[in-house]
Amino acid sequence: MSSVDEMAAKMEANIADKTGKTVQEWVKMVKAEALEKHGQIVKFLKSDHGFTHGYANFVAHKTLKSSSLDADDDDMVAAQYAGPKTELRPIYERLVSLVQDFGEGAELAPKKSYVSLRHNKQFGLIQPSTKTRVDLGLVLKGKEPSGRLEPAGSFNSMVTHRVRLEDVNQVDAEVAAWLKEAFDAA
Repeated sequence: MSSVDEMAAKMEANIADKTGKTVQEWVKMVKAEALEKHGQIVKFLKSDHGFTHGYANFVAHKTLKSSSLDADDDDMVAAQYAGPKTELRPIYERLVSLVQDFGEGAELAPKKSYVSLRHNKQFGLIQPSTKTRVDLGLVLKGKEPSGRLEPAGSFNSMVTHRVRLEDVNQVDAEVAAWLKEAFDAA
């Protein structure tokens, strides 16, 4: 089972534990409300049922079948790490593992060329930028760049900082601390 699959299963179990209803039951309830837009569903679940943003977002994606945790997105991640970038996949997996350990509300949202990291809002992204490097983009407003934590520059306008990773061993305690700081600030 992939990390994305594990995260989806964990979120589904947490939703059932916290609400007493399965994700499928929530999807059925949302459909009965005739809510068709992602934002409407999220607002409904948060305001009327006390969902956190991450869980509401997850149910909204499931309802609209656009989930970043569905099989199509597994394919997007697989495509990012195909061919000459295959050797970079362990870096991605280690970063995802760290994010999963942060707990409730952590969300992966694969895009065509990167995976967005969300917790209420985007706090980072993981992108295989070259054949030999994964870039970890982080939103750390007000943090002074230093050492491996460099300004994002033209890398991606959705993040403030970038960490270049060429080996899984570079995903160390320092990187984990920056990830956690960005997660907590989101």
